[in-house]
Amino acid sequence: MLTLAYPWLLILLALPLLARLRKARQRPVQAPVLPVEPWLRDLPGVSRQGDSLSPWHRWLLLIAWGLLVVALARPQQVGEQVQMPITGRDLLLAVDISPSMDERDMVVQGRTINRLQAVKRVLREFIVKRQGDRLGLLLFGSQPYIQAPLSFDHETINTLLDEAGIGMAGRATAIGDAIGLAIKRLRDRPEGQRVVILLTDGANTAGEVAPDTATDIARDAGVRIYTVGIGAESLIQRGRRINPSRDLDEALLKRIAEQTGGRYFRARSLPELELIYESINQLEPIELDGQFYRPVTELFFWPAGIATTIWLMLQLMVAIAAVKRELRHG
Repeated sequence: MLTLAYPWLLILLALPLLARLRKARQRPVQAPVLPVEPWLRDLPGVSRQGDSLSPWHRWLLLIAWGLLVVALARPQQVGEQVQMPITGRDLLLAVDISPSMDERDMVVQGRTINRLQAVKRVLREFIVKRQGDRLGLLLFGSQPYIQAPLSFDHETINTLLDEAGIGMAGRATAIGDAIGLAIKRLRDRPEGQRVVILLTDGANTAGEVAPDTATDIARDAGVRIYTVGIGAESLIQRGRRINPSRDLDEALLKRIAEQTGGRYFRARSLPELELIYESINQLEPIELDGQFYRPVTELFFWPAGIATTIWLMLQLMVAIAAVKRELRHG
């Protein structure tokens, strides 16, 4: 729906007409004729007999004036009513991108993919479903860092997740430091809505903060942590069966989850990983307060731009006419 923010400003459209009526009522006064040299006649502000605006020139000026008044009234396109989520979770996704996440023990449609690819595949859908939550993305290896700060821009978060690469944060796994950074980002958020989903396939092998110390701080700060251990437990490699998840510290991940009020999940395959994030969706339901708003798109720049273009064209034509006159008198 098209509307005007300041419709009362349309009264300014009548100004040219009022000026015309006022001029018509004034009695003409004979001006004195001064002897001026030809060069003086071309100076700005000097009136010359016969100078007048052509009808099309006047009409263009009136159109430009009308467009400027419409622009001042601020035309807007008001969209359909949509629900605006203002309550929900502040949910930080902490994803391990250490080199061990390159292990190809996940299967999708008969082909093997590495663990990080599986995580990206599942998280894309999870992120889309969390409309109403402020999401953030934390990546960690030897060092943790925020890849995407908390925001409602889920599309950008998905894009930044796709760009995450194995080993970008170092070759070790600093689980304690990752939790510490997550706490720092969530501490000032509303109480009861601070949630971390931490996914890793290993044990704490680096960092300055011990995982148990970070867990105690998270509990005191009211940060709830869901931990996910990813990796198959059996894999045939070079003719013999191995356990590719032998480095996974399940005891630590269970301890982190239990002490912060979260839960520990084990993802041995892609379907299990999908079920885990579906379970988290149910454990952390999205809350909406039912408020609505109408998106507004400003359109004032269109009439303002057209009016400016008309004015510039007229100025250019006046300048061209002046040059021609100079050449004719020269």
